[in-house]
Amino acid sequence: MPAPEPERIYEETKKEGERRLARPPIELAATALVGGFDVAIGVAAYALAARTIAGSASELVGAIAFGIGFVFIVVGRSELFTENFLIPVAGLERDRLSSWLKLGELWAVALVVNIVGGVLIAVILTAEGVLPDGTDAPLTRLAEHIASRPTLPSFLSALIAGALMTVMTWFVEGAADSMGVRIVMAWLVGTVIALGTFNHAIVSTIELVFGMRLGANVDTSQLLANLGIAVGGNLLGGLMFVTFVRTVQAVEGSRT
Repeated sequence: MPAPEPERIYEETKKEGERRLARPPIELAATALVGGFDVAIGVAAYALAARTIAGSASELVGAIAFGIGFVFIVVGRSELFTENFLIPVAGLERDRLSSWLKLGELWAVALVVNIVGGVLIAVILTAEGVLPDGTDAPLTRLAEHIASRPTLPSFLSALIAGALMTVMTWFVEGAADSMGVRIVMAWLVGTVIALGTFNHAIVSTIELVFGMRLGANVDTSQLLANLGIAVGGNLLGGLMFVTFVRTVQAVEGSRT
């Protein structure tokens, strides 16, 4: 079966974007809360898998396990802040202020509620005795690595994370009729983001919370600073490297 044309993918993306922008805030908050839960479970899976193997191979095993969280998001139709750089922008009515306001609401609610949901699960999982012994080491190392990264590398890493997430949404929309392809794409992107420790606003923040709860040498100011860098980089990477390029591809393709 041939892959769908970019114009068709974009048209389906636009329809989904219009639906997302039309949702009431309570529905948006519910899907975003579950998205935060899913990421936190992915982070826990990373640690549980990484603790079973010594050496550098533990990071690979952990990253593969983390991809489960992204599969939960795609299959369960929950939502991450970074999934909204292509789909709702495609569905935006650019001549209507109300549509722009809905986009701002979507981004703000998804970001905040994703973090709330993820932090809630992180607090529960890091309570004494919930996770097995040895789970703390991979998470404290991860948190300290994220927090110690200089500003420019953190921002560039966030650019890549935003682009990867937006590419994932493009392929997921293009494979709307194939759940198998959707699962594979979500798992691959989740694995790459975890393996590269790319600075994803939601993933990195939840990883930092896990690490801080388990004794990592990271403070709240470092968490907030990284969150600001990640949000800016994710937005720019997703909008500039993928949304703009795919829009031009679809528009120009429809003219030929």
